[in-house]
Amino acid sequence: MKRITITVISILLVLLLAMGLLRLLAPPMIEKDLNKVIPHEPWRISEQANALHETLLIGDWHSDSTLWDRDLNAHADRGHMDVPRLQAGNVAMQMFTSVTKSPSGQNYDRNESSAGDNITLLAVVQGWPVRTWSSLTERALYQAERLQAVVDSNPGAIQLVRNQAELQNVLQQRQQGKKTIAALLGTEGSHALDGELGNIQRLYDAGFRMMGLQHFFDNKLGGSLHGTSGAGLSDFGRKAVEQMEQLEIIVDVAHSSEAVVRDVLAIVNRPVVVSHTGFNGHCPGPRNISDELMQAIAAKGGLIAVGYWDAAVCDISPANIVKAMRFGIDLLGLEHISLGSDYDGSTEVQFDTSELAILTEEMLKAGFTETEIRAVMGENMKRFLMSHLPSK
Repeated sequence: MKRITITVISILLVLLLAMGLLRLLAPPMIEKDLNKVIPHEPWRISEQANALHETLLIGDWHSDSTLWDRDLNAHADRGHMDVPRLQAGNVAMQMFTSVTKSPSGQNYDRNESSAGDNITLLAVVQGWPVRTWSSLTERALYQAERLQAVVDSNPGAIQLVRNQAELQNVLQQRQQGKKTIAALLGTEGSHALDGELGNIQRLYDAGFRMMGLQHFFDNKLGGSLHGTSGAGLSDFGRKAVEQMEQLEIIVDVAHSSEAVVRDVLAIVNRPVVVSHTGFNGHCPGPRNISDELMQAIAAKGGLIAVGYWDAAVCDISPANIVKAMRFGIDLLGLEHISLGSDYDGSTEVQFDTSELAILTEEMLKAGFTETEIRAVMGENMKRFLMSHLPSK
């Protein structure tokens, strides 16, 4: 019996050691594989571009950085974004979008709602609380807690913004020469509601001020651009959107089916955002909705945020990303174009957030005026937030 006990204890110790090593080694390996920056020589930025870039107010509508197992207050050797790199890139406003479910075999053409979920395994491997393993709402709330911990430990560098007054406070700090970042919370799809309308209020109370409706698969609210049904808003989806409007939550239709987008535009009183996308007329493909639908979004005051990865813009060079922005300006008008990187969203890019001056450089080369550069890089985002966040 004694030998059996010793054997069992030895096996348990080996298993615990293996689990500890898995917890230590797997998360960075996974992220290094999924969130790549293509190796490159330092970008050559002219004195003119550098000088202008340092005076810009810069904002980004979409980053999935809270999903990953690293300290966002430290400059990491992986991924695309953290507080030091945001400051190096002169970013003033950053929307952190919480990913809560992603289908196995994820693709841009067709994903079954019943497909296995990648985020469950990631949550377990990264040591997230047990409550997050089976609840998508808890995954979103946990990511909000993680961002709050970043803010609490570094309030001089980053502050959570939930209303216009808090955003104005951060902007005033920046006018005084500080590098304070306004951090905002959004969801990557409303499967984060776990099918319960009451969770909209829970997420709002936790600080969420933008909510995507779909991600890579159809959900209770309606069809995804990458799902199987092509359906519009369900009755549940209509009630959810109406409640979001009542709470002054910004509705994000990135990843929503074209039918959902049309249904949303038919019922909302406030403009919507496409937080990370490209334009079909510039980069045809299943990730980008039609230019006509983009025009309908803009006609209701909406904002379109241009991404940096291949499915959105086809060619991920900074020069081509700027071409996508010019296409959007010509199609919709300057006031409707913004930045939506999709950093740390399992994307491969040519520059991380510390290197955003390359976009300013390429805009100048492409003949953008200073007014155009300021609008796209962040003034449009500031104007939208100051109009559509809760006042206090």
